[in-house]
Amino acid sequence: MAADPFHLAWFTPFKTPAWKSPWAADTPFTWLNGEYYMDMARSLERAGFDFMMFEDSTLVSDTYGGTTENDLKHGLHSPKGDPVPLLPMLAQVTEHMGFIATMSTSFYSPFILARVMATMDHLTKGRVGWNVVTSSEDLAGKNYGLDHLLQHDERYEMADEFISVVKALWDSWEPGAIVADRETGYLADHTKVHPIHHEGKYFKVRGPLNLPSGPQGHPVICQAGGSPKGRDFASRHANVLLSAPKGVDQMREYRDDIRARAVEHGRDADDVKVMYIVQPVLGETQADADEIARRRNELTQDQIETILGIMSITTEVDFKQFDLDAPLPDDVTTNGHQSGLEQFRKRTQGKTIREALMGQQTEAVELVGTPASVAAQMDEVMEAVGGDGFLIRGEPVRTHSRRYIDEIASGLAPELRKRGLIRSDYPESTFKANLAAF
Repeated sequence: MAADPFHLAWFTPFKTPAWKSPWAADTPFTWLNGEYYMDMARSLERAGFDFMMFEDSTLVSDTYGGTTENDLKHGLHSPKGDPVPLLPMLAQVTEHMGFIATMSTSFYSPFILARVMATMDHLTKGRVGWNVVTSSEDLAGKNYGLDHLLQHDERYEMADEFISVVKALWDSWEPGAIVADRETGYLADHTKVHPIHHEGKYFKVRGPLNLPSGPQGHPVICQAGGSPKGRDFASRHANVLLSAPKGVDQMREYRDDIRARAVEHGRDADDVKVMYIVQPVLGETQADADEIARRRNELTQDQIETILGIMSITTEVDFKQFDLDAPLPDDVTTNGHQSGLEQFRKRTQGKTIREALMGQQTEAVELVGTPASVAAQMDEVMEAVGGDGFLIRGEPVRTHSRRYIDEIASGLAPELRKRGLIRSDYPESTFKANLAAF
C-alpha cells in the first residue's frame, strides 16, 4: 500500500557548499553572490520541492578547544551569510516554491522581524516563511550585548510572547486599509490601522506596523522543537516542523505527540506538517550506493573534528576535552540544544565517544540505494509514520554540491513522482496554501 502524497523540502545553511569535494569548482569563493543558491532553487522547483529552509547562526565559535581554529578550518558555522536578503533573490528566479529564513527571538526585536517578514511576503508574492529559533549560544549573545542567554525553558517563554507580538503587528492593518481614493485624497484608511499597545514581561511594543501584512497574512511559521518545552511551543505556533528522531518508531512517536499537542492548543492537527531530515545516498546500483555510504561514514580525523565541533557549537560544551576512548561523563549538562546532547548521551550508553561517533546517524532514517529503491524506501517509511514529508539535507562538508542537488532533482524526485508521492504542480498562489493542500 502506497503512502499518501508527502511534502519534499531542502534544509540548508547559506554558507560555503561542499568545498572539499572535487565537484566544488569555484563555489568556495563565489557562493556569497547567491548564484549557487539561485541555481539550486531552479532545480528544486523543477523537481517539485515545496520549499527551501535556511538555518542560521551568528557567531564564530571558539568552544571547541578554546579557539576558533576548528570552526574556521572546516567552515562549520562560519563563514555564513544572512539568509533573509537571499530569499527575494530566490523568489525572482522561481514561480511557486516557498523559502524559509531563520531569525532568532533572542536577537531580533518583534517589530523589526514583523516588518522584515511582511516586506518579504510582499516582495515574493506570498512565498516566505520564518523559522523560529530561540538560539542557544552565549557566544552569539555577546554579539548583541548579552553576557548570557536566558535559561532554556525561559527562552521559550520569551519566544511565546515574541511571536504573539509579531502576529498582532501583522494583524494591525485590517484588510482593505489601503484605499488609494483619489477623490477623497486618502491613501490608507486610518480607522483600519490600529496600535497593539502590547506590554508584557519581555516586550513593550506600541504598534501598529507601518505597512500591511503580505499575501499570506501570517507567513509560514517553521520550528524545530525537540525538548518538551520546544515541542509544546512548536505545536502551538508552527505550520511546519523539522525534526530528526531516529527510526520509524521514534518518528511516529514524535509526529503523534506534536499532533496531540496541537489539538490541545485548539488547532487542527493537519495544519502542522512534520518534516524529517534525511540525507539520501544514491548510486546507479545498490553496490555503488553502499560504497558511497561507506566512504561518507568513514570516521576520519576531519569527520571527528567536524561532528564534535558542531556539537560543541550547538551545546556550548567543549567536546575536545573528553577522551574519545572513554564514555561521555555523566555530569555534562547544557543550556544550549538539550535534545541534541540528550540524543548523543543515549548513543554513548555502554560505548566510548569514538564508538558512538562511528554509529552517528544525523538523519531520521538511512536511505541508501538507487533512485528507484530509495523512492520505495521513502514510500514505506512515510506509510509507517503517517506523514508529512522529508527535508533533504546535503552533507555540508562533502555533498552540498550541484552534483548532489542534481542527483536528487533529476534522479530521486522523478521516481517519487512516478509513485504519486510528491507534487506535480503548485495549484495555490501562496506557500502556505500549497503546504496546506495535503
